[in-house]
Amino acid sequence: MTPRSFNLADLFEVVAGACPGRTALVAGPVRLTYAELDARANRVAHHLAGAGVEPGDRVGILAYNRAEWAETMLGCFKLRAAPVNVNYRYVAGELAHLLGDSGCVALVAERTLLGNVDRARLPRLRHVVAIDDGAGPSADAEYEKALAAASPEPDVGPRSSDDPYLLYTGGTTGLPKGVLWRSEDIFFAALGGGTYGGGSIIASPEELAGCAEREPMRVQVHAPLMHGGGQWMTLIALTTGGTAILWTGRHFDARSALELAARERSQVFMLVGNGMAGPVADELATGRHRDLEIFGFGSGGAPLSSAVKKRLEAALPGVYISDNLGGTETGAMGVSEGDGRFRLASDFAVLDDDLRPVPPGGEGLVARTGHIPLAYWGDEQKTAATFVQDPDGRRWALQGDHARVEDDGTVTLLGRGSLVINTGGEKVFAEEVETVLRGHPAVADAVVVGAADPRFGHRVAAVLTLADGTPADEAALTEHCRGRLAGYKVPRLYRFVDAVRRTPVGKPDYTWARSLVSEQVRPR
Repeated sequence: MTPRSFNLADLFEVVAGACPGRTALVAGPVRLTYAELDARANRVAHHLAGAGVEPGDRVGILAYNRAEWAETMLGCFKLRAAPVNVNYRYVAGELAHLLGDSGCVALVAERTLLGNVDRARLPRLRHVVAIDDGAGPSADAEYEKALAAASPEPDVGPRSSDDPYLLYTGGTTGLPKGVLWRSEDIFFAALGGGTYGGGSIIASPEELAGCAEREPMRVQVHAPLMHGGGQWMTLIALTTGGTAILWTGRHFDARSALELAARERSQVFMLVGNGMAGPVADELATGRHRDLEIFGFGSGGAPLSSAVKKRLEAALPGVYISDNLGGTETGAMGVSEGDGRFRLASDFAVLDDDLRPVPPGGEGLVARTGHIPLAYWGDEQKTAATFVQDPDGRRWALQGDHARVEDDGTVTLLGRGSLVINTGGEKVFAEEVETVLRGHPAVADAVVVGAADPRFGHRVAAVLTLADGTPADEAALTEHCRGRLAGYKVPRLYRFVDAVRRTPVGKPDYTWARSLVSEQVRPR
């Protein structure tokens, strides 16, 4: 038998072979065993191959959380193609950029969401598969019919540890950027290398078969699969013999999520910062949920406040809370120890300007070595700036987090170098929103910053100078933005000023703008 590679499909197949009858995935009304999920992913791979998708090609997935998302992702890995996470909140221009930038040759999408895809702007997109979401018939290939006509046999291969994993995130210009990993590197950097649920870091893929000797970990995932956090937790479950329970609601609802946890006997309940954790703590405090088996909360994508952590602990005494730090360019970085301090993994360091680790008390950029990405997709300049080589020839990935090393070895995060607003786990780049606002005829100048928000961490706020004689019309500005930006990027606060203050070199004074929006202003 040919040894398995660290391709993500090979890793999943080892587990599926060891635990074929175990429940692998729960997504709304859909329940799939490992054998069933494996067979359906094989059908996806065969269908895409029949449509001309080849190893190394990119396949977009445009859907809310559902079983088809996971099936298509695994099917792409089996085919050695790269699934591309497409944000379902994007409007037409944003979709055209992402699908064009990645060079997707195929797209699997919910019918309702396909209406925003301008195919005339995507000459490389030659095959579309429509997932039935009740929106009516489609001229494209229909997902279930396509799978029914394809083979369920696992005869796609062989594969390689070098096969691509491509994850899109925001770039410094506000446009999404693809981060390209080797399969083996993302497995060890972000998926734990087989450690989740009682295992240990593996030396060969075959060791994952040991999951058959352990009880499965039931992990409830609320983050969307179109984000790294949602993908990583789902893949962690599927490569360790666990059960991934997907939240499939269009909007997070704490009461319904906890009811799902009771039905599925979820043990690990994943959150995205205070935006989810706060409502969950509120709901637990009602005393309605007494039949829970949750022993751990995990959070990623946005930080948890100490107050919310205490409320969760009070509601479920003894519960373990893991507030995780991570990034698309670095994978899992470390775990919070409170007060803004994190304990970083062993292959991380805080580097000075000469790419040397700083001593306790020193400040620099958080960086990872070892299992790190290859590059930014199609962006040599950003690749050179982010994935650097120190004087000894060691490669590092710079996440962009400024930090100080404390005497006990923990690090205190000081902030991001780029102008990123984290709102409920979504990343918003100020420059993109500013460009859209400045495109409105009433706006003379604009600067965009984050305003503190108790639930979402931050909300997007705009400080504006209007053209002479123009009245302030927040509704018109919001409508203008909604037609050009995903909803979470649209400003929720406006502050009108006579002039936008700038630094001596002509750049917007973001410190000044933040001080303005931190005042008592009425949210929209």
